[in-house]
Formats: sequence, structure tokens, C-alpha cells
Amino acid sequence: MKIRLGIPEAHCEAAAALYWGAFGGKLGRILGPEEKAMRFIKSVLRTDHGIYAEDADGTLLGIAGFKSPQGALVSGEFPDLRVTYGWLGAGWRIAILSILERDIENERFLIDGLFVAPDARGQGVGKALLAAVYAEARKRGYRQVRLDVIDTNPRAKALYLQEGFRETTTAHIGWLRFVFGFRAATAMVRDV
Repeated sequence: MKIRLGIPEAHCEAAAALYWGAFGGKLGRILGPEEKAMRFIKSVLRTDHGIYAEDADGTLLGIAGFKSPQGALVSGEFPDLRVTYGWLGAGWRIAILSILERDIENERFLIDGLFVAPDARGQGVGKALLAAVYAEARKRGYRQVRLDVIDTNPRAKALYLQEGFRETTTAHIGWLRFVFGFRAATAMVRDV
């Protein structure tokens, strides 16, 4: 397995598909239908904000995204949404998405999603990507990494606890649980 910073163009289609596979359950009502969601994700994918894993044959195994003051792995503004969803569709989508926390801090290196291809799970890809994130954080001068994990993803939370993350705060999203399909997100921090 090779782990590298910066997702190559050849992996962008697969990266968007993996992202949608991992987060489509909570973003489906906002970014769906899938065809439009994939178009949007590919259009805003910041390849410089991801660390990827591939096998010896060059197949994409997983990605760890991160946030910086310059952006995130997958983000987008009203103009980006408008291209895919039109004026009205972009308007209500940006209103709901803006309610979610979109913090970028300079105190900790922020992990913005970790996702592994279904057939590569349980093979150490997630742990290898996390190790690469820790190294990147240290390289950039950070002492800690932070991520948010939702309450409906106990498998991910178990991995993060095993990796030495500790829970700091839990934010409940109230009525938005009906839109996103989860009730709360827990911030977790790990020293690097």
C-alpha cells in the first residue's frame, strides 16, 4: 500500500464515489440525487486537501481529508452549488449547510473525513491514513489533530478511541437530525 499527499487527477472520479459512499447517507437529502451530488462533489474536490492510499495496482483504497484556512477536501460556496442545482436549489441547500459547523481552527489540524473502500476495510487502510495525517500535522507544526464523529458511526468512533483520540465535546443538531440522519457529533482530539 502507498500513502501520498494530494489526490491525483486519475483518482478524482473514484474519490468522489468513495466520498458519496461514506457520506451520502447524511448528505443525501441535501446534495441528492446521486447523479447531481457526484457532479457537485467532483467540481469542488480539493485534491490538495487529501491524503490517499492505493494498492500496488493503483486502485484507490481510501482517503483522509483535512481542513485548512485555504479550504477543505469537499466544500463549496453558493456559486458552486448554483452550477449543479440552479439558483433555487442552491439557495435552500446553502441555507441548510451553513447551519452545520464549518470551523477551521489554527490550534489543531482538522481531519475532514476518513473513508475507505468497502472491500479494503479491516486491512489497516484507515490506520495507515491516520498515521499519515499525524505526520502531516507534525510537519505543519500542529501538536494535535481533531475530528468529529457522528453518533450513528460507532465503528469509526471505536477506531479513533483505539488510536488514542479522546472525546472533548458533543454537539446535538436538534431538528436537523431529520435532515441528516444523526443526532449528535462528538469532537475527538489526539496528540501527535
